[in-house]
Amino acid sequence: ILILLLLFICFCFVKEFYSYENEPVGIENLKRGLASLFQMQLSSGTTNEVDISGDCKVTYQAQQDKVVKIKALDTCKIERSGFTTANQVLGVSSKATSVTTYKIEDSFVTAVLAEETRAFALNFQQTIAGKIVSKQKLELKTTEAGPRMIPGKQVAGVIKAVDSKYKAIPIVGQVPERVCKGCPSLAEHWESIRKNLEPENLSKAEAVQSFLAFIQHLRTSRREEILQILKAEKKEVLPQLVDAVTSAQTPDSLEAILDFLDFKSDSSVVLQERFLYACGFATHPDEELLRALLSKFKGSFASNDIRESVMIIIGALVRKLCQNEGCKLKAVVEAKKLILGGLEKPEKKEDTTMYLLALKNALLPEGIPLLLKYAEAGEGPVSHLATTVLQRYDVSFITDEVKKTLNRIYHQNRKVHEKTVRTTAAAVILKNPSYMDVKNILLSIGELPKEMNKYMLTVVQDILHFEMPASKMIRRVLKEMAVHNYDRFSKSGSSSAYTGYVERSPRAASTYSLDILYSGSGILRRSNLNIFQYIGKAELHGSQVVIEAQGLEGLIAATPDEGEENLDSYAGMSAILFDVQLRPVTFFNGYSDLMSKMLSASGDPVSVVKGLILLIDHSQDIQLQSGLKANMEIQGGLAIDISGSMEFSLWYRESKTRVKNRVAVVITSDVTVDASFVKAGLESRAETEAGLEFISTVQFSQYPFLVCMQMDKAEAPLRQFETKYERLSTGRGYVSRRRKESLVAGCELPLHQENSEMCNVVFPPQPESDNSGGWF
Repeated sequence: ILILLLLFICFCFVKEFYSYENEPVGIENLKRGLASLFQMQLSSGTTNEVDISGDCKVTYQAQQDKVVKIKALDTCKIERSGFTTANQVLGVSSKATSVTTYKIEDSFVTAVLAEETRAFALNFQQTIAGKIVSKQKLELKTTEAGPRMIPGKQVAGVIKAVDSKYKAIPIVGQVPERVCKGCPSLAEHWESIRKNLEPENLSKAEAVQSFLAFIQHLRTSRREEILQILKAEKKEVLPQLVDAVTSAQTPDSLEAILDFLDFKSDSSVVLQERFLYACGFATHPDEELLRALLSKFKGSFASNDIRESVMIIIGALVRKLCQNEGCKLKAVVEAKKLILGGLEKPEKKEDTTMYLLALKNALLPEGIPLLLKYAEAGEGPVSHLATTVLQRYDVSFITDEVKKTLNRIYHQNRKVHEKTVRTTAAAVILKNPSYMDVKNILLSIGELPKEMNKYMLTVVQDILHFEMPASKMIRRVLKEMAVHNYDRFSKSGSSSAYTGYVERSPRAASTYSLDILYSGSGILRRSNLNIFQYIGKAELHGSQVVIEAQGLEGLIAATPDEGEENLDSYAGMSAILFDVQLRPVTFFNGYSDLMSKMLSASGDPVSVVKGLILLIDHSQDIQLQSGLKANMEIQGGLAIDISGSMEFSLWYRESKTRVKNRVAVVITSDVTVDASFVKAGLESRAETEAGLEFISTVQFSQYPFLVCMQMDKAEAPLRQFETKYERLSTGRGYVSRRRKESLVAGCELPLHQENSEMCNVVFPPQPESDNSGGWF
């Protein structure tokens, strides 16, 4: 029967597919895969066909003895669940091909050979990769007389005459229902991993591994189950549970966490903030999550800090939804109006900072005119924040009109600005400067306050040293003797700016940058530590930690710099983590608060962000042409603790700032090919624990004051695992395991041009941990 069908179908398409009703979906899909092979044409050309893979673009290449059908799998329209991370640095690259060859002899199709390949790799970690190859083969062995032809005017009538139990069903592959036999309940799973998520264990890879596994279970759980666990848990582990529930990103998990948290109570502020941060880091947020936060913002809060965090995270969700072509969603439009309206006419003056931070996450192009207004006319802190928001915009938005305003700020054409505002304005200009922009900035060096002179000089030198886009224009300007002379380029001071590589390869790079600006009296004004990850043209702002201080000159009877005579005493820290601006943390605000903190200071660091973050999240159901179903799950998470401190000693006339980053990272992938009679899979995992610490000490008992800066990258173990398995329904099968361990040596990273050697990365040989041998 198959051969007769094959000869007949050579000249037409499969219009209907018939099978028995209530047959297992897995068996039906195997039949669909076979039937799809009979769909072909003898002439060359491109067309659209509907088969088990969906509605796909197909190209035929006809020759005398064969026909080759190439199916463009990336064009196939088929309903399948799945999601991925929007940022390409954390995303997955995949490639799919499908080629079917029909061999023809004497007008007979004698063989059909089909091969489909699905390959993938994690962009950030290329060792997390895999490939699925699915093959089908039909051959003509013998020919013999078949059954008599059945007369009929319509196919349906003929099929009914063959067997009345046949029913017409779609030829497109269907998704079989997932049944987990013998799986633990959600409560049992939580109890088995709970110890790994206790606070003292969060720096270990086991904590992240448990976190990722529990998220997968949460995604198949009901609201009532999740809520029951939340209500029963103790406060020590509850923040980690909130991280997991929020990261699950399902309607049931969102309902459960919103029912659990009470924003009108100040007893659960830590849990509320952890929920909001997890929302900001959401890998594939939907409109419902944004709508929920908008609803919460309109309500009342026990903590104003939480109210601010809600608005800041709304900005982050707006940007992520817009990146996924969701800018016209009703909730996104409402959120954009709320942010921009808050800046145009803030109800309270103190709300301006909140809306600026929200815009720093949302990066709305229509917000740029408002930012320029606040940058030029706003008070010191507001003006500085507005310029830092502009700094986050892509260079394409830094137009001549924007640079005109920023030049007025830097050169103080209309009013006097603080050093932090002027230097940030210069940094934005130098993203894509004109000849005169560069010339005027270089000519200003020597006329600026003492430490600002040195800072701007090192910024220019760093651009040249690191070959940034503006370096070509700067080199053109430096050919002028009036600009490039010893007097201008020999300014002394302790402020600095430096960019270097953490790691570098032909396809990717990880960079760090540190710039430090001091006041003329030697007190820290601003330190800014950034880490970026680049893969091709894609970039990820991994982290930024900014420590700012002002108004401290009176403590040592020093004279404030120009424009900073009336600043209140203040010190605080702000952080960006994985492209999300978090709510800033204040060390002290005001002279009385400063003295109180100095007298009671313990030197303990203040945590900026601490918790578990789902960073990589890719899920894909794949319908193979053969009828088998494949599934790809890739997740990456980390436990992170970023803290900072600022110590100030009048007795020793010394200040010290410290920023500490500690992370444990785990990336897992699970690729399975499943059928009712067999299951095969490839599981991969990579994990590490790492740390980065920056310490800056300044002794300002004399000028020039003494500065010691140090940034250390801790030794980091790297462990990688692979498991291949195949199990038959009879219970037989095999498992193959491999493992590799290596060590990334710790080192001290350079912080200025005089010491620009990169850290050496060492991978000492490690013994294999099992009998399988070798590395995959």
